[in-house]
Amino acid sequence: MTPTVLIVPGLRDHVAGHWQTLLEASLTNAVSVPPLDADKLNCAARVAALDQALAAIDGPVILVAHSAGVITTVHWARRHERRIHGAVLATPPDLDTPAPEGYPTKDVLDANGWLPVPRERLPFASIVAASRNDPLGAFDRVSDLATEWGSRLVDLGAVGHLNPASGFGEWPLAQSLIQELQ
Repeated sequence: MTPTVLIVPGLRDHVAGHWQTLLEASLTNAVSVPPLDADKLNCAARVAALDQALAAIDGPVILVAHSAGVITTVHWARRHERRIHGAVLATPPDLDTPAPEGYPTKDVLDANGWLPVPRERLPFASIVAASRNDPLGAFDRVSDLATEWGSRLVDLGAVGHLNPASGFGEWPLAQSLIQELQ
């Protein structure tokens, strides 16, 4: 049985032109965690939305998470025991380091349940794709997260935060990483 690809977006949810949005549209076996109407910054609400999306899927699942969606995924993995076939974890932010202006502060993230970020080994195969110049996560810090999660690290080079603001729409490597996990 071909796994369902479940897209786990970051805090900005579904963005037109984002590689996750384009990926979902290009795959017949892909669905997405629905956007939140309220509590957009609440980690527990995002974890619950991920769990609800997973409950609607029969069979194997590959998670494809970006940014805060990665952190949602690792919080979910710490609290739930559903078998996951694997996960692509693209450009996770380093929430222990202050983010650039315009992003939630560490105090706001802490108040909304994001901190501390779980660092336990994930109970499923995972690949962390990290950028060398991500303004939200220094490569060495993201590399440390990958090691702690037991993930294979893929060095993407200098791709910013791998989003439209960094010049990314389609990201063909995502499909290759999904295939690797299948």
